Amino acid sequence: EVQWHAKARKNCGAGFYIVGRDPAGMAHPVNKDANLYHADHGREVLQMAPGMKGLNFIPFRVAAYNKTKGKMDFFNPKQAEEFLFISGTKMRGFAKSGTLPPDGFMCPSGWQVLAEHYQSLAKK
Repeated sequence: EVQWHAKARKNCGAGFYIVGRDPAGMAHPVNKDANLYHADHGREVLQMAPGMKGLNFIPFRVAAYNKTKGKMDFFNPKQAEEFLFISGTKMRGFAKSGTLPPDGFMCPSGWQVLAEHYQSLAKK
């Protein structure tokens, strides 16, 4: 999928491509607490793929909730215990159940809109 997206953009004239964590959040089949692919997997695949010459890859830095700072921050593996990863699935679960995320995760007015939306879907 990451190759298809990059190639499509290149064919449309793009010279740069921001590479995220593709495929992000895919659980490891044995260790359910770990991801199957590491954070740089998408970029590494693209750098090896034929037909990608001339496309500059910009890595997407991984952000997570920094429990010490009480806000979102770029992940620092040397301080891994200070970070909490809140996946999209976990965030939607919080919103549906009315559970508030940690202070600093998201602006309160934005969270309210998100929570109201997911709670309304749950009622249908």
